[in-house]
Amino acid sequence: MVHSACPPAIRPRDYTLGELGAFHAHIGPFLVLGYRIGRYVRDHFCDDPFSISARVCCPARSPERCMVDGIQVSSGCTLGKENIVVIDDPDVRAEFEAGGRLIVIRPRPFPRPVRDAHYRENLLRCAEDFFVLPDAELFDVSRYGRG
Repeated sequence: MVHSACPPAIRPRDYTLGELGAFHAHIGPFLVLGYRIGRYVRDHFCDDPFSISARVCCPARSPERCMVDGIQVSSGCTLGKENIVVIDDPDVRAEFEAGGRLIVIRPRPFPRPVRDAHYRENLLRCAEDFFVLPDAELFDVSRYGRG
Protein backbone atom coordinates (compact mmCIF):
# COMPACT_ATOMS: atom_id res chain seq x y z
CA MET A 1 0.00 0.00 0.00
CA VAL A 2 1.51 3.36 -1.02
CA HIS A 3 0.00 6.65 0.04
CA SER A 4 0.18 9.28 -2.67
CA ALA A 5 0.54 12.16 -0.18
CA CYS A 6 4.08 11.04 0.63
CA PRO A 7 6.86 11.86 -1.83
CA PRO A 8 8.78 8.74 -2.92
CA ALA A 9 11.80 9.70 -0.80
CA ILE A 10 9.82 9.49 2.44
CA ARG A 11 7.33 6.72 1.77
CA PRO A 12 7.46 4.01 4.43
CA ARG A 13 9.79 1.15 3.57
CA ASP A 14 11.08 -2.04 5.09
CA TYR A 15 14.30 -1.99 7.10
CA THR A 16 16.96 -4.59 7.74
CA LEU A 17 17.76 -5.84 11.21
CA GLY A 18 21.07 -3.98 10.98
CA GLU A 19 19.34 -0.70 10.15
CA LEU A 20 17.05 -1.13 13.14
CA GLY A 21 20.08 -1.76 15.33
CA ALA A 22 21.83 1.32 13.97
CA PHE A 23 18.80 3.46 14.83
CA HIS A 24 18.29 2.00 18.32
CA ALA A 25 21.99 1.30 19.17
CA HIS A 26 21.39 -2.42 19.73
CA ILE A 27 19.07 -5.22 18.60
CA GLY A 28 16.55 -6.86 20.91
CA PRO A 29 13.18 -8.58 20.73
CA PHE A 30 11.07 -5.59 21.79
CA LEU A 31 12.66 -3.34 19.15
CA VAL A 32 11.87 -5.93 16.48
CA LEU A 33 8.41 -6.58 17.90
CA GLY A 34 7.63 -2.85 17.67
CA TYR A 35 8.98 -2.74 14.14
CA ARG A 36 6.83 -5.69 13.08
CA ILE A 37 3.73 -4.16 14.73
CA GLY A 38 4.26 -0.84 12.95
CA ARG A 39 4.88 -2.59 9.64
CA TYR A 40 1.68 -4.61 10.05
CA VAL A 41 -0.28 -1.42 10.74
CA ARG A 42 1.28 0.32 7.75
CA ASP A 43 0.54 -2.62 5.43
CA HIS A 44 -2.95 -3.56 6.69
CA PHE A 45 -4.49 -0.50 8.37
CA CYS A 46 -3.12 2.91 7.30
CA ASP A 47 0.03 3.82 5.42
CA ASP A 48 -0.29 7.61 5.67
CA PRO A 49 2.00 8.82 8.48
CA PHE A 50 0.02 12.07 8.66
CA SER A 51 -3.41 10.43 9.05
CA ILE A 52 -2.60 7.93 11.78
CA SER A 53 -1.87 8.26 15.48
CA ALA A 54 -0.44 5.73 17.91
CA ARG A 55 -0.71 5.09 21.62
CA VAL A 56 1.92 2.67 22.90
CA CYS A 57 1.20 1.20 26.31
CA CYS A 58 4.04 -0.53 28.13
CA PRO A 59 6.03 -0.32 31.36
CA ALA A 60 8.25 2.77 31.59
CA ARG A 61 11.47 0.74 31.41
CA SER A 62 13.56 -1.37 29.11
CA PRO A 63 13.20 -3.78 27.48
CA GLU A 64 9.48 -3.21 26.85
CA ARG A 65 9.92 0.51 26.13
CA CYS A 66 12.24 -0.40 23.21
CA MET A 67 9.06 -1.32 21.32
CA VAL A 68 8.41 2.42 20.85
CA ASP A 69 11.48 2.89 18.63
CA GLY A 70 10.48 -0.01 16.40
CA ILE A 71 6.96 1.38 16.02
CA GLN A 72 8.27 4.85 15.14
CA VAL A 73 10.54 3.50 12.40
CA SER A 74 7.94 1.34 10.69
CA SER A 75 4.59 3.09 11.24
CA GLY A 76 5.57 6.68 10.55
CA CYS A 77 4.11 7.74 13.91
CA THR A 78 6.86 9.75 15.59
CA LEU A 79 7.49 11.79 18.69
CA GLY A 80 8.60 14.69 16.48
CA LYS A 81 5.28 14.80 14.61
CA GLU A 82 3.46 14.29 17.91
CA ASN A 83 1.31 11.51 16.51
CA ILE A 84 2.54 8.94 19.01
CA VAL A 85 2.18 8.91 22.78
CA VAL A 86 3.68 6.49 25.25
CA ILE A 87 1.71 5.47 28.33
CA ASP A 88 3.18 3.71 31.36
CA ASP A 89 1.02 0.59 31.61
CA PRO A 90 1.84 -3.01 32.54
CA ASP A 91 -0.58 -4.24 29.82
CA VAL A 92 1.71 -4.10 26.76
CA ARG A 93 -0.13 -3.11 23.58
CA ALA A 94 -0.14 -0.63 20.72
CA GLU A 95 -3.28 1.20 19.62
CA PHE A 96 -3.56 3.02 16.30
CA GLU A 97 -6.35 5.33 15.12
CA ALA A 98 -7.08 6.52 11.59
CA GLY A 99 -10.28 7.72 9.93
CA GLY A 100 -12.56 6.76 12.81
CA ARG A 101 -11.09 3.26 13.03
CA LEU A 102 -9.04 1.70 15.81
CA ILE A 103 -6.69 -1.25 15.75
CA VAL A 104 -5.22 -2.72 18.95
CA ILE A 105 -2.22 -5.03 18.77
CA ARG A 106 -1.10 -7.10 21.75
CA PRO A 107 2.18 -9.01 21.70
CA ARG A 108 1.87 -12.72 22.40
CA PRO A 109 3.76 -13.96 25.46
CA PHE A 110 7.24 -15.25 24.73
CA PRO A 111 10.07 -16.70 26.83
CA ARG A 112 12.56 -13.96 27.71
CA PRO A 113 16.26 -14.68 27.26
CA VAL A 114 17.88 -15.62 30.57
CA ARG A 115 20.43 -13.12 31.89
CA ASP A 116 23.45 -15.40 31.93
CA ALA A 117 26.82 -15.60 30.16
CA HIS A 118 25.00 -16.07 26.82
CA TYR A 119 22.42 -13.33 27.34
CA ARG A 120 23.50 -11.03 24.48
CA GLU A 121 23.65 -13.80 21.89
CA ASN A 122 20.30 -15.21 23.08
CA LEU A 123 18.79 -11.72 22.90
CA LEU A 124 20.02 -11.36 19.33
CA ARG A 125 18.75 -14.83 18.39
CA CYS A 126 15.30 -13.98 19.78
CA ALA A 127 15.28 -10.70 17.81
CA GLU A 128 16.33 -12.52 14.63
CA ASP A 129 13.50 -15.01 15.13
CA PHE A 130 11.00 -12.18 15.65
CA PHE A 131 12.19 -10.55 12.44
CA VAL A 132 11.01 -13.52 10.34
CA LEU A 133 8.18 -15.18 12.30
CA PRO A 134 4.63 -14.83 10.91
CA ASP A 135 2.67 -11.91 12.38
CA ALA A 136 0.13 -14.29 13.96
CA GLU A 137 2.89 -15.86 16.07
CA LEU A 138 4.05 -12.46 17.36
CA PHE A 139 0.86 -10.58 18.17
CA ASP A 140 -2.94 -10.58 18.27
CA VAL A 141 -4.93 -7.96 16.37
CA SER A 142 -8.34 -6.47 17.24
CA ARG A 143 -10.15 -3.98 14.99
CA TYR A 144 -12.89 -1.52 15.96
CA GLY A 145 -14.93 1.05 14.04
CA ARG A 146 -16.02 1.19 10.46
CA GLY A 147 -14.03 -0.43 7.65
